[in-house]
Amino acid sequence: MIMSLKCLLTTDFSLLTSNNHPVVKQQIMANKPFQKFIEKKEGGAQKKERIRQEKKKIREETKAYFEKKKAEKRAMRQQGWEQGAGSKKQEAGRAVKPVIEKKAVPKKVDKIQPGSLEASASPKKGPAQMPLNKYVAHAGVCSRRDAAELVKSGKVLVNGQKITEPGYKVSPTDEIKVNGKKVVAQRNLVYILLNKPKDFITTTEDPQGRKTVLDIVKSATTERVYPVGRLDRNTTGVLLLTNDGELAQKLSHPSYEIRKIYEVTLDKQVSKKDFETIAAGVNLEDGFIQPDAIAYPDIKNKHIIGIEIHSGKNRIVRRIFEHLGYDVRNLDRVMYANLTKKNVDRGKWRFLSEKEVRLLKYLNASYKKTARKTDEQ
Repeated sequence: MIMSLKCLLTTDFSLLTSNNHPVVKQQIMANKPFQKFIEKKEGGAQKKERIRQEKKKIREETKAYFEKKKAEKRAMRQQGWEQGAGSKKQEAGRAVKPVIEKKAVPKKVDKIQPGSLEASASPKKGPAQMPLNKYVAHAGVCSRRDAAELVKSGKVLVNGQKITEPGYKVSPTDEIKVNGKKVVAQRNLVYILLNKPKDFITTTEDPQGRKTVLDIVKSATTERVYPVGRLDRNTTGVLLLTNDGELAQKLSHPSYEIRKIYEVTLDKQVSKKDFETIAAGVNLEDGFIQPDAIAYPDIKNKHIIGIEIHSGKNRIVRRIFEHLGYDVRNLDRVMYANLTKKNVDRGKWRFLSEKEVRLLKYLNASYKKTARKTDEQ
C-alpha cells in the first residue's frame, strides 16, 4: 500500500513538472502579467548605450534623407542650367553690351575751381582714385580733417598745380606735394603706443631743433607716422602714433568723446571745496568744462588727483587747476582711448595688437550715430 502511494505521488509530480500538464499550463498563463519581474532588468549603462545607439541611428537616417534631397535639387538645377544655358548667355550678352559701350564713352572731367589744375593735368580715372585730403592723410602728413584744411589753405600741389578742393580725385600716378615736399600714400598701416617722457615735443618736426617723439620711434618703422593729438612738452604718458589718417581723424573728432585719464600732481593739497567745484564744472575763458570723473588715487595724499575727461581743448587739465590757483608740478596721461601704458616703461614703445586696433576702430561708434539722430530731430 505504501509502495503504491509512493509510485502514485512520483507519477503525479513528474506530470505536474511537465509543461504539457493542464495544471502547469494554467499556472504559466496566470504568471504572464508578472513576467517582467521574473526577467532580468536592463542595467543603467546598457540602457544609456541603447538610447545613444538609437539616437545615432536617427541622426544618420535624418542626415541621409537631407543629403538625398540636396542631391535631387542639385540634379534638377544642373538640368535646368543645361537646358537654358544658350538662352541665358544670349540675354547676358544683350544686357552687358550697352553697359560696356556706356563706359567706353568718354565723360566730362571733374569741375575744377578757377586757378587750379587744368583739364589736361586732371588725374586719370580708375579704381585707385581717392579724395585729395584722404591721400594726404594716408601719406602720414596729418589726420584727414587736418588734411582738408591744408588743401583749402592752398598748401597742396597736384602735378605742380594748386588744388583747393579736398574732395578732388587723385591717383597714385599723380605727384602730390605738401608744403613743397613730395608725399606718397602709405599702404602699410602702423600703430605705435609710446609712453612719452618729458622734454619731447609732440610734433613731426621742430624748427628750433628740439627733440620730438618721432626721435624715440625712428627705429620702429620706415613708414612715416605722426602723433594722434598732442601732449605738452612736460606732459608724460600714453601717446598713439600712426599713419592711419581715418583712425586719427576719428580719435580726434569730438563727437566720439574719446576718454582720457590723467594723474595730476599739484603744489598743494586739493581742498574739499575745490574738489567739489571741479566735479561740478568750471567756467574757463573758452567756455564751461566738466570732467567725467575725479578722485584721489590715494586718500592719504591729496597732492595727487585723478581726472577723467573727453574734451580735446588745448591744455584743458592744466587750465582747470590753474583756474583755482594750483600749480601743476607733474601731469601724466595714464589712459587714452582705452590704451594704457601697462608694461611700457617711460620712453619706450610697442606696436598695438590686431585686437587693440579693431577696438580702436569701433570705439564709441554709437556716439556719433546718436549725435546725428539728435541733429536730424
